[in-house]
Amino acid sequence: MSNINNELEYINETASAAPCYLVEKCEARYKNIIDEIACRVCEDKGREIVMLAGPSSSGKTTTANKLAQAFREHGVQTYVLSLDDFYINREDIPMLPDGTRDYETVYALDLDCFEKTVNALLKGETVKSPIFDFTTGKRSDTRFNEITLGETDAVIIEGLHALNPVITDKIDGKLMKIYISVSSRIYDRKGKIILNKRNIRFVRRLVRDYKFRDSTVDNTYKLWKNVTEGEDKYLFPYRSNADIRINTIHLYEPCVLKQQALPLLENSEISDEYKSEAAKLRKSLELFEDIDISLVPQDSLLREFLGTETKTKKV
Repeated sequence: MSNINNELEYINETASAAPCYLVEKCEARYKNIIDEIACRVCEDKGREIVMLAGPSSSGKTTTANKLAQAFREHGVQTYVLSLDDFYINREDIPMLPDGTRDYETVYALDLDCFEKTVNALLKGETVKSPIFDFTTGKRSDTRFNEITLGETDAVIIEGLHALNPVITDKIDGKLMKIYISVSSRIYDRKGKIILNKRNIRFVRRLVRDYKFRDSTVDNTYKLWKNVTEGEDKYLFPYRSNADIRINTIHLYEPCVLKQQALPLLENSEISDEYKSEAAKLRKSLELFEDIDISLVPQDSLLREFLGTETKTKKV
């Protein structure tokens, strides 16, 4: 929805001379996209279902919540549901040829429950939307989201499969379909790719999973292979179904994420299988100037990966 200057030299020059300006500009670009979508939704009348899909570490959770907040500011009561809460019990999830569970397939979801829940919402009925307990690997017996959609309310449904016809064809109502991802690489002025799209998402996930999911670098790399294969099979073929695309890149993000990613990538305990990849990524991140993490606004999409424990300086 807007042009960006994704050259390494521009990022570094601006990060060095005017870091607050770079942060503010990136945050404003993303906010403007959210506001534009909110205006579009509020022009419609009737119950609105927004399907929001994107690959791992694209910022689905933050984007869904920011869209909901923007809709509410326009007078549209909005709820957020995650497709992850519609998982079937862990022991029933289909198997891969290697004997592990295929958590990425659309058939790991309880499609009948999803269909009944969403279509009841569209009829104005009160539903008890499930909450999946990832500790037990089962749907919670005691917790749920009780929702009733008013005549002009909206619900945002986010998840890997939100654009898959196996999901969307089950909904008997109008849909707005949104695809989000990091949609820009970072180049140098000679045209060399410094960070590709998956590199940027991997750095986000590396930092987040270490901080909040007790994941080692090796484990993140191991999971990443299955995650990206799942995206190739179950997400990317349906990108063209989207009505709107959102590029969630924040050009200054390597300047802040590198400060937490580099020590992880320099870890001597990284196995030989991943050392070469880690060294290459480390070399790329070292090219970026630092920006004080405290300059990242507390409501920034990047806080989904960095956390909010650092006091923010005024931008």
